[in-house]
Amino acid sequence: MTTAIFDLDGTIADTIEDLADAVNYGLRKLNCPEHDINSYKQFVGNGAMKLCFRALPEDKKDMTEKLHDLFREYYDIHYLDKTRLYDGISDVIRTLSDNGVILAVATNKPQDAARKIVAKLLPDVKFVKVLGGCDERPKKPDSAIINEILCGLPEDNSVYMIGDSNVDIQTAKNCGLISIGCTWGFRGRHELESEGADFIAEKSEDITKIILR
Repeated sequence: MTTAIFDLDGTIADTIEDLADAVNYGLRKLNCPEHDINSYKQFVGNGAMKLCFRALPEDKKDMTEKLHDLFREYYDIHYLDKTRLYDGISDVIRTLSDNGVILAVATNKPQDAARKIVAKLLPDVKFVKVLGGCDERPKKPDSAIINEILCGLPEDNSVYMIGDSNVDIQTAKNCGLISIGCTWGFRGRHELESEGADFIAEKSEDITKIILR
């Protein structure tokens, strides 16, 4: 058996503009300076609360919960305004499924938002589980989210973690998974190689070649 666990933001979908717009909306409300897209590519990866913490000025970190509430207020409505699948990723996911690969999503994005996005962008794909950030478990790179996905699956299972950041590669290492780093995401090849990704995917179809080789 083979299982492919995908990160969402920066791996399956380009979500950065909607995330940036939502945080900048909150920053405006709090009279704090806004940030550009490139800054948000460095802020994301550890969940919405950490994203908000990183976006605030050093002397305003105590406003993190307020910013998070404003972020959710905006993002819950505008989460699909500009978000799109990366080129070829739907074909990759369907090819894996057609070849018997078990599919799952493990993201630090809030779980309700993650499930809505996956359902909207990939409505015909069967994922065994789509798990995101919630109060019941710690976030990646902790192994809890992976353990929950793999619970009930056979132990004779080659498991790949596919993501675009050091968090995903660390998660794979913590769980003994095979890691595939995606260079089209938010962080790039250097971070993935520095973290020790087992494989590097330059384009989406590379994932298929790696897993079905």
